[in-house]
Amino acid sequence: MNRLTHMNEQGRAKMVDISDKSSTVRTAEACTSIEVNEDIYKAIVNQTVKKGDVLSVAQVAGIMAAKNTSQIIPMCHPLSLSGVDIHFKWETSPYRLHITSSVKTKGPTGVEMEALTAASAAALTVYDMCKALDKGMVIGPTYLKKKTGGKSGDYLREDLE
Repeated sequence: MNRLTHMNEQGRAKMVDISDKSSTVRTAEACTSIEVNEDIYKAIVNQTVKKGDVLSVAQVAGIMAAKNTSQIIPMCHPLSLSGVDIHFKWETSPYRLHITSSVKTKGPTGVEMEALTAASAAALTVYDMCKALDKGMVIGPTYLKKKTGGKSGDYLREDLE
């Protein structure tokens, strides 16, 4: 019988046992974006948003989210992360903030969910800090750009930028 790895004999969810997996260096990079209007773009760039420096707060939120992914995503293992970084890049037609998170660990399981959670939390933080200016911001798409290490090997997505 071909069982799903996250299901027990009763057909209920379980956390996968990773105790026999090799500890290797694993990395993941995830991307998302948030489209804003021109007023929000200018307020972020000129640091005039009343709640503070939007990108600094979003960067810290992304790092904190990566570190706490197992508390948000039920079947994720708590991981000791060796590095988390968040990068921002503006596009001005339309006004879109591209967010890239990079996460690294040495352990028995990958960091894809940590990277995705970090990018998502950073985008949500931008939304939260700017929603008083406009609630029509759009987040996404959110996707795994690449990963390295582990039994399944490396992955690189080339169709989205």
